Amino acid sequence: MAAELPIPIYTSLDQLYSDLGDAANHAVRWNALVEEFEARFGRKPAYIARAPGRVNLIGEHIDYALFGVLPAAVERDILIACAPRAGGADLDGGVRAQNVAAQYTPAEFAPARGAQDGQWFLAIDPKALRWESYVKAGYYGVLNTFFDDPAEGVPVPIDILVTGTVPAGSGLSSSAAMVVASTLAFLAANDRLAGMTKGRLVGMAVQNEIRVGVNSGGMDQAASVISTPASALHVSFYPRLHAAPTTLPTTRARASFVLANSRVTSQKAAHARTRYNLRVVETRAAARVLIHKLGLPLKAEDERPTLREVVGRLGSEPDEGWAPEDKSVLRAALRKALEVVDVLKPEGEHTGVTVETMAEWAGMDVGAFRRLFVDWIDVEATYFELYKRTRHVFEEALRVLAFRDACATFAASPSPSPAESEAVLKELGRLMDASMESCSTLYECSCPELDELTAIARRAGAYGSRLTGAGWGGCTVSLVAEAAVPAFIETLQREYAPYAGLEGAALAEVVFATKPSAGACGE
Repeated sequence: MAAELPIPIYTSLDQLYSDLGDAANHAVRWNALVEEFEARFGRKPAYIARAPGRVNLIGEHIDYALFGVLPAAVERDILIACAPRAGGADLDGGVRAQNVAAQYTPAEFAPARGAQDGQWFLAIDPKALRWESYVKAGYYGVLNTFFDDPAEGVPVPIDILVTGTVPAGSGLSSSAAMVVASTLAFLAANDRLAGMTKGRLVGMAVQNEIRVGVNSGGMDQAASVISTPASALHVSFYPRLHAAPTTLPTTRARASFVLANSRVTSQKAAHARTRYNLRVVETRAAARVLIHKLGLPLKAEDERPTLREVVGRLGSEPDEGWAPEDKSVLRAALRKALEVVDVLKPEGEHTGVTVETMAEWAGMDVGAFRRLFVDWIDVEATYFELYKRTRHVFEEALRVLAFRDACATFAASPSPSPAESEAVLKELGRLMDASMESCSTLYECSCPELDELTAIARRAGAYGSRLTGAGWGGCTVSLVAEAAVPAFIETLQREYAPYAGLEGAALAEVVFATKPSAGACGE
């Protein structure tokens, strides 16, 4: 299983990049980072950690409900050069963190143990995040996993230098890439990589990113760590993390995925209380209401179930879960769930419901419901959209299964005809378009710019186009015939107003074709 594999450590870029041309191109950037580190800190880095961004092809906002998703790592990444520095334990794991990009000012910080619980502490303000907050988040897991016992000593002091090509706030998960890369860097500098599996690194990175105020579901981190070249990654989370490569039809069908940045920055952490975290609360509350209304069993009075667990109980899933490959059983249970989702529709003018109504529907005292479902993370809302969010989650989970099935059927064909190639691209595009419509109208995580950009993409000949990532800004991903990519990009540049005047390298920064990349590694 991919999650049980060790973190790859390369001694040559040829081992990381699939062809010599790519390796040669990337070597310029890696060498520049080494030289800049030496210029700033007076010695060469001991280690370089790499973590790619990701594009989610389909399966938006369902990972934290524990349904499977289909992301792929992209070529753009975060690199962190690091080296322990002289001084040893006297510096108590102090960090000097710098960024190649001039807009990110240097930072110095050191962890401290709590006087009462002995846990390591680093100051992170989720409401006023700086770039080094994500570096600190990566450090947290290493501190409290490997240095929780004072007898194990203290972490080494370290210098780090960061560079990245994943645009911040673009929906390509620059934050997860930064947290994964910094976690790797601190593991390496403290000689703690032995025995570290990809799955364990994903788990640490998920918990680390919670430190910046985002209750992440794990898709971003899994894609950044576990992905393989030429494939998307089907990631499922229930009853445990499972990741399997899914061969995409793009190579044989001669198509590309094109990413386009809306140029609306998606501040995932800054707006979490009214957007991302609120959606997590809505799906968890909906799950508890469904369990009560449908007479399904509870594991405990204080259980905060997920919608995936509701579907499992509705379909009489065994405790160990259905086999990840047995999609037919899950598909049947999802369809059954969609037949009963209308019980979440309220009467009256509002499509959402209040905390009081949710508590009544769940058969709970209002105070107990609020403590369990509203106050556990920072959210702000008067009305909670249980029906709309739940319908999106169930339908999107079915779309992921259909997308994966279409890819598998095409991959099994020894010599697909042009008609078969066209058919699979149209089917994938149809699913992407349906996902976008649901994200816009049911999950309400789009924005006018994303709606416009995907509409232009379809007019420009895309088989399908949708937002990717948390939404509320960031990027779209479009499936486009390979030969049509230059004309497609030209149309976007001409018709999407925020691209006016962009040419050459400036245009390539905001709209570009990409292919699936390898996951996180070190060198």
